[in-house]
Amino acid sequence: MRPIRGAARCAIAALALAAVAWAARAVWHVRLAVAGSPASGPPDQGDGVHRLPTALEDSYHVVSSAGDAATVICAVAFLLWLDRVRDNARALSGTKPRYAYPWLFLGWIVPVMNLWIPRGMVADVHSSVFPDRRLPAVVNWWWGLWLAGLAGGVGLIYADPTDEVIARAYTGVVPLLVADLAIVAAAATAALMTRTLTTAQQQYMDEAARPAA
Repeated sequence: MRPIRGAARCAIAALALAAVAWAARAVWHVRLAVAGSPASGPPDQGDGVHRLPTALEDSYHVVSSAGDAATVICAVAFLLWLDRVRDNARALSGTKPRYAYPWLFLGWIVPVMNLWIPRGMVADVHSSVFPDRRLPAVVNWWWGLWLAGLAGGVGLIYADPTDEVIARAYTGVVPLLVADLAIVAAAATAALMTRTLTTAQQQYMDEAARPAA
């Protein structure tokens, strides 16, 4: 058995950091929308020409880069936690995971497959140890919110260049805000899910260790 409490704490802290970063990004999207596009037009002028950014656009680049870094930290911490609880679930149930180890990473980035594999891995952690229990609702809430953010062009980081996101904030900020808020909510529910599954698995591990002791 692998210890999971420390990994869960790190994952929850990283998820909180990512939520704050995405909330800050949403605030800057509102600021850009309120300020409006400068008379010189969007940062990307086309044909490879970029004008000098405004002070607000410069600060958004900083916020965006910080958000990307926080998201990468969150992804690493969450995957380390998921790797441990998957190993423990296999040891406790005596069955192999439905998805092989490479899918722990590939499941998030392979198109189409990333629509269900991550949720499936989390669900397997629960069902392999507690086959008679219903999957906690928080798992479905987390995945639904994550997919909503993904549909808004978010994913782990924005698919569009930062200057293009700035232009989107000037012309139509609502889809960006919906995606931002979905990711903030997904991070919050992921933290609750991490705590819920960790507590359940740890209790099972403690009970399994008592007869041996």
